[in-house]
Amino acid sequence: MDLQLKGKKALVTGSTGGIGFGIALGLLREGATVYINGRTDEKINEAIARLKKEVPDAIVEGITADFSKVSEVNNLIKALPEIDILVNNVGVYGDQPFETTEDAEWLNDFEVNVLSGVRLSRHYAPLMKSKNWGRIIFISSESAINIPEDMILYGVTKTAYLALSRGLAKLMKGTNVTVNAILPGPTLAEGTEKMFDKIAAEKGISVEQAQLDFIKEKRPSSVIERWATTEEVANLVVYVASPLSSATSGAALRVDGGVVDSAF
Repeated sequence: MDLQLKGKKALVTGSTGGIGFGIALGLLREGATVYINGRTDEKINEAIARLKKEVPDAIVEGITADFSKVSEVNNLIKALPEIDILVNNVGVYGDQPFETTEDAEWLNDFEVNVLSGVRLSRHYAPLMKSKNWGRIIFISSESAINIPEDMILYGVTKTAYLALSRGLAKLMKGTNVTVNAILPGPTLAEGTEKMFDKIAAEKGISVEQAQLDFIKEKRPSSVIERWATTEEVANLVVYVASPLSSATSGAALRVDGGVVDSAF
């Protein structure tokens, strides 16, 4: 299937690894021009080399920006004033005991996980509206509606993306600009793979068993009973970024392996 992405220009934030990298790769495979983002030139250059190895004729560039710093976000916008597709993927997470998580950490995570999408969308959405075409995609999480007790802060930021994407979709009503949220579930990426290597070594079990134990203990409602791959998440995002998804807007689309125990 041709997703009609040739000639489209996309920005994927937080894309030197993990789900963001997978999304960038998927878009490149469909012929889009992709701008990836990371916090260091070294990470960006490494990611570009990996992407071009997979897609030799890829048109891919990188822009360095730390989304906890407003000045660097503004510099990114100046360097890339107009795009067709915005994928708000950048985010931070980790174990955050509610009782000991200070205001500074809450504010930092909101800067990166929420205001990054606000600032970029505030700039790009009106431009997309003026040309009557665009795609804005927020990478949320199943944790937005299935709040983990050990990551309440993370869950709150991802819930904010659901409200933001729905409201912005309404603002774009009657146009060919669509806005949607994607809710991944447990997804294997570089960070989680390293975590399971460590757990497996400590417990004397296989990495596969460590991954399975996590699903059984932490996400027992999973229907697929395994971790998703970044490619599986990216497949949905790339479709939603395409012209073929023109009737899908204002939606919270789950690629969570059935973790959320509800049809709606």
